[in-house]
Amino acid sequence: MLKLTGKALLQPGHWLIFSREQILVPAGEELLPLLCWQDLPFMHHYQDQVHRLQAEDLPLHHPLYVIDLGAERIDVPGWQNVGLRQLLSSEPPVNYESLARAWQYVHFMRTHRFCGQCGSTAQAIDWEMATQCHQCGHRCYPRVSPCTIVAVYRGQEILLARGVRHTNTQIYSIIAGFVESGESVEQATHREVGEEVGVKIKNLEYFGSQAWPFPHSLMMGYFAEYDSGDIVIDEKEIVDADWYHIDNLPQLPSNLSIAGKMLDVLIERLRARAE
Repeated sequence: MLKLTGKALLQPGHWLIFSREQILVPAGEELLPLLCWQDLPFMHHYQDQVHRLQAEDLPLHHPLYVIDLGAERIDVPGWQNVGLRQLLSSEPPVNYESLARAWQYVHFMRTHRFCGQCGSTAQAIDWEMATQCHQCGHRCYPRVSPCTIVAVYRGQEILLARGVRHTNTQIYSIIAGFVESGESVEQATHREVGEEVGVKIKNLEYFGSQAWPFPHSLMMGYFAEYDSGDIVIDEKEIVDADWYHIDNLPQLPSNLSIAGKMLDVLIERLRARAE
């Protein structure tokens, strides 16, 4: 992220104005329209807080400006506050990876204002995403929490569960959990399935990964074949779990998430095998 002032703000771009856990956007049909600094007079006293997301690997066709209001909430006629999940699911003109990276940077800066080693004020450095303590020299980088997520299948059936933290009680998804210290991702995958639903799996196949910014998970996905055991749920984590035939599935996650993407691929595979 690069801090910007003055003439650097003249170029039109998309503006991410973070307020608490939401983003301030114009009310109306178009999300995150192209705007100039002059179009945001209500933000001019925050000029020293404007940053630009810079990442050569992201397909940004226009500048992406970021302002973090922290816990402050402002009410602006013609503007509304929306949650990041809502914004991501609304197909805005800024892609998922850019929004996710911007939010993870904001969350990192909010939670690392002070040095974890000596307690002094930490400052952002401009050549990489990190904070530096100029008192003791300690440097801190954004937290990344590795997680495994696994789609388990048995013939034409998929193991689906509803977790205790799921906000939508109609959606069933696949098994996921954090990798513990000292574990490989594969070990964590076997452990999580055993702990949460009581079955054993085999033949792990890596699918891919996704940075999930709620707030800093790195999801690593696997397909796995059922091996043995009956479903016995961990009631601290899981409300319900069962085997579902691919022609009789409950409501599934959207393919915005890696879970939805994996399920799309697995369902297509299992249908192809049945032909």
